[in-house]
Amino acid sequence: MRLVGGTVAASLIVVAGYGSIRSASAGTDIRSSMTIIAPAAAGGGWDTVAREMQQAQKTNRLVNNTQVVNMPGAGGTIALGNLSVLDGEPGNLLVGGTGLLAATIQYGTAATLDDVTPLAVVVEEYDVIVVPADSPYETLDDLVEAWREDPGAVPWTGGGSFDQLVVTDLALAAGIDPVDTTYISSDGGGEAIQALLNGTAAAAAGGYPDNIDQIESGRLRPLALVAKDPVDGIEIPTAAEQGYDISLTNWRMLAAPAGLREEDVEGLRELVVDTTSTAEWQGAIDRYHWTEQVITGDELDVFLDEETTRIEALYEEMGL
Repeated sequence: MRLVGGTVAASLIVVAGYGSIRSASAGTDIRSSMTIIAPAAAGGGWDTVAREMQQAQKTNRLVNNTQVVNMPGAGGTIALGNLSVLDGEPGNLLVGGTGLLAATIQYGTAATLDDVTPLAVVVEEYDVIVVPADSPYETLDDLVEAWREDPGAVPWTGGGSFDQLVVTDLALAAGIDPVDTTYISSDGGGEAIQALLNGTAAAAAGGYPDNIDQIESGRLRPLALVAKDPVDGIEIPTAAEQGYDISLTNWRMLAAPAGLREEDVEGLRELVVDTTSTAEWQGAIDRYHWTEQVITGDELDVFLDEETTRIEALYEEMGL
């Protein structure tokens, strides 16, 4: 897949902010003080999960003091590298998900999810395939037909590595070689929307929450929701319903450092589940159009292994 735009190389993880995280959480139990690391700048999806979790814990007094630390860079792998050196320190949680797993594969980072303790997947977010409102493509079939005829002439965009994976998955389902596709890398969903609206890109894959305002305002036309099944409250046909079997979801998870005592792991897992059971967290699910999907324990191990295999295969198809 031809990539237009910059990509951050991250084979070397810079341990930035390590001292501040350690000092903030050292010497405390998990219900006394907690640091939630958002591996991105303020305002994005990972940051939103961290801050909504912080608010739920604060309101319900699940933790005496929860702070959020933003640590952006290299698709989340800089934050992952920081967590991987906090072995045995339970007062830290890292928000991650599909994009973080993908970044470790894409960049071949030294730190991977094997170097931390995954606790739980908590929500899923679905991508939507969109085009500008004045686009000649009225349906997903219209778009795919033009794309198949000349793959390089239908430039795509998206807000991150996950969105590029969705485009790759759709290309394969449509019988198009992903290597022949032009993909314009954008820094976040807002930039991807602008690329669509100014004509730089013809189509985009992006998170439904990032695109809903533009869809409702009539500036963007939704062609397909990337979900296994239709979703209540979202009146967009799925790609699968239209004959394209793609269902990669942007799941969000929480992880802790490695080397923890089993009782600490259980305590952290219980804290995460307790947080997701609060009215405040359930309200966030509604506001951000997330789908609740709590996966823990052995089921989580199987899930992560399957997702790793799936994403590795997609990157191979992209020629990366």
